[in-house]
Amino acid sequence: MSAPKSKMHGRHDSALQHVEWVPLVLTTALFLISFTSRIQQSAVLARSFWAACAALLAWQGLLVLRSKTASSPALILTAPRAQHFIQAACQLSIYVYWGWHWRPVYDYAWLLLAQLLFAYALDMLLSWTRRGSYVFGFGPFPIIFSTNLFLWFKDDWFYLQFLLVTVGVLGKEFVRWNREGRYVHIFNPSAFTLGLFSVVLLVTGTTHVTWGPEIASTLTLAPQIYLYLFVVGLIVLYFFSVTLVTASAAAVLIGLSALYTSFTGVPYFLDSEIPSAVFLGLHFLVTDPSTSPRTPLGRLVFGLLYGCGVFGLYSLLGSLGQPTFYDKLMCVPLLNLSVPWIDRAVQLLRERPLLHRLGLDAPLGRLNVAHMAVWVAFFFAMTAIGKTDGRHTGDRLPFWSEACNAQRATACRRLIQVETTYCNDNSGWACNEAGLHYFAGKLVDADRELAQSYFAKACEARFQAACLNTLDPAREARAQPRALDLRLLLREGGHNLIDMPEPELYSRACEHGWTFACQKTLRATGSDH
Repeated sequence: MSAPKSKMHGRHDSALQHVEWVPLVLTTALFLISFTSRIQQSAVLARSFWAACAALLAWQGLLVLRSKTASSPALILTAPRAQHFIQAACQLSIYVYWGWHWRPVYDYAWLLLAQLLFAYALDMLLSWTRRGSYVFGFGPFPIIFSTNLFLWFKDDWFYLQFLLVTVGVLGKEFVRWNREGRYVHIFNPSAFTLGLFSVVLLVTGTTHVTWGPEIASTLTLAPQIYLYLFVVGLIVLYFFSVTLVTASAAAVLIGLSALYTSFTGVPYFLDSEIPSAVFLGLHFLVTDPSTSPRTPLGRLVFGLLYGCGVFGLYSLLGSLGQPTFYDKLMCVPLLNLSVPWIDRAVQLLRERPLLHRLGLDAPLGRLNVAHMAVWVAFFFAMTAIGKTDGRHTGDRLPFWSEACNAQRATACRRLIQVETTYCNDNSGWACNEAGLHYFAGKLVDADRELAQSYFAKACEARFQAACLNTLDPAREARAQPRALDLRLLLREGGHNLIDMPEPELYSRACEHGWTFACQKTLRATGSDH
């Protein structure tokens, strides 16, 4: 089947000569973007663009000099690969939906376009240097879109984003092996760079120069984000027969989370069974068909290993006091390396009757629609029991307080984490509670200086008890959350409840376990009667 296909594509291919001007046009466009107001607001960001342009121009100059003694480079136009343009379209739709509810995504659009121009120019120059020709298609789109769905560098460090793209392009070009008679890249290009940079950021303690934590936490600002990712993801699963990867990884995460909760009484992940950013990774990071196993059973195993990897890394990173959002990024390159071993193991099991009954020995793609039907049923079962977009136990701050008092596993650490998060959102109540914990030193190591900073921040937010604590922390003044605090504390991963009427706000607080809010609601109901 492969030979006729290549002949068919060959009839549609055409090669253009004397195209040295193409990367120059791309570089010029990148240079012009550097003068937009979005880029000019940061001098470091603008210089990052100019440095990238200078590097590309220098490379083009060397190629022009070489072309005087060698043949002119060629640009090969070929039919676009579905693997590239379908994934790119799906990823773009996520940016549009997510950005509508978290505007920094739209503000980032110029930087995303700049990376595309840079990736095309770099890939073209590298290919011309090594082979004298470049196949023009949609290849850079899914690499750039996938990478940026998980990690951006802040403006003053954006030159590292260009380095991130460079490493991805170089990895795709040079890190290759012979697989079934074809010389192909080993790693999913975006996953390779994300995994490598994750390790570097963790080792150097420089996560603060990225938007990584914000990216992971703001996906839930888009309503029904799990349903949206699921529907868009079905397109990828259908066209590339990777349903078993996504479904098996999700099943492992749900199963292990449920097992952990049954033993400890607390959720494994903070406020979901599968974090939204991990759910995104299940559809658009680990599902590259070129770097995953070629058999149904192999893809099933691949997904199972990804689910186990994410689960284990979340716990490991949390215990080390490191940002846990790296969990979904770090294990993909290792899984890509394991593909030949998975394929060989599958070959040994291929004749087993059980595999035949389950359809796992069929040619890849033949039963993909059946696998999709099972995945659809599984997802809606998850939704029906509140494991996706519904309210989650971890959304309830009183739950973590009660679990901490009961000394359940990790509950006190989670309580501090949740209160600190809300304090960063300017909840005076949360800042005061965090300050009291750091002053007392019972749930966390005592830090009087940090405690005072929390009290001061809460006092600035006009939380009266915190103002008293800034004068005399030993009195441990406390008060119930105000309506302003509840608008933050009850958001359930979504937007702040600024416009919610107070009666509805207190009713929601009661549902979350705030006793004072229940009493207030009852009094209000009684007075109405």
